[in-house]
Amino acid sequence: MDKPAPTDHPVNDLVRDRWSPRAFADRAIGDAEIDSLLEAARWAPSARNSQPWRFLVTRREDAAEFERMLACLVPGNQRWARRAAVLMVAVAVLADHKDRPLPHALYDTGQAVAWLSAEATARGIRVHQMGGFDPDAVRASYGVPEGARPITAIALGYPGDPEGLDDDLREQELATRNRRAQSEFVFARSWDQARRGSMPA
Repeated sequence: MDKPAPTDHPVNDLVRDRWSPRAFADRAIGDAEIDSLLEAARWAPSARNSQPWRFLVTRREDAAEFERMLACLVPGNQRWARRAAVLMVAVAVLADHKDRPLPHALYDTGQAVAWLSAEATARGIRVHQMGGFDPDAVRASYGVPEGARPITAIALGYPGDPEGLDDDLREQELATRNRRAQSEFVFARSWDQARRGSMPA
């Protein structure tokens, strides 16, 4: 299912077409495709080229490992994410190899996930990022060290049929997409003063 964003201004198709579904097709994502998605993440910008991101990755074909990562999600996300082809957790390393703090690590890791999402969208693969997971469970299950922070879980797959979802999830899947207007978050001259050009076209 496609669900392009109803944008107020022209944007690239990758921006318009990216969205976060819960319905995934019963179709595998191959290792070569996963490598390409992570290669896109690899080339994301980062402060001082620190590259603080790390990714834990599992495919549904590896049933035991997939269940281990699925168990780190909150129950509400487990309901639909179990149908994804791939699960990931993005982790930010908070200090470099000399133990110097990396204050932009969370931002940089977010950029890496954004680049991965753009590459996935270009390949017809959908990405759903989740705050609804247990970072402590990830730490315990995968041995994530104290100086690193799991920041988002990620489900990936090819788009599927919303009819296979529970009623409440299907309603969310089919709901109209919306965002705040630019005038609510783009300011000029002072805080909360909308930039003149940020009004809808």
